[in-house]
Amino acid sequence: MSTLELLPHLSATLNGVMFALLIAGFAAIRRGRRDLHPKLMLSALALGGAFLILYVVQYSLIGHRRFPGDDAVRTLFLAILATHTVLAVVAVPLILRSAYLAARARFPEHRRLVRFTYPIWLYVSFTGLVIYWMSNHLRQVLPA
Repeated sequence: MSTLELLPHLSATLNGVMFALLIAGFAAIRRGRRDLHPKLMLSALALGGAFLILYVVQYSLIGHRRFPGDDAVRTLFLAILATHTVLAVVAVPLILRSAYLAARARFPEHRRLVRFTYPIWLYVSFTGLVIYWMSNHLRQVLPA
């Protein structure tokens, strides 16, 4: 497998670890672990940044790949991709603002904003994994 062929798998790995960190960060703050929560969330933020950089590199080197087939599976894929893309664009400024508020110890504002930001970020991360699986593995199980 060439380096270019590894890029989608590496991106998915970063995204998967980020997803796990988001869950762990939520659990930490729910359990009152105010020492652990920022470490987990900053790690998720760093992996999200690394993912975005890798995604741009991957897209510029490999380009767009059409999802195979013209069936209901492709329609489902495109619906998931559309919501993922729109919410990913929305998520970036929300995530950055949430991190900024936490860094400035403006916790009441941070808490209000993350009520919207966290579920969007979690959805984008999860659907990123679904998109990866559908793009790279689904048609091996369910041919077009």
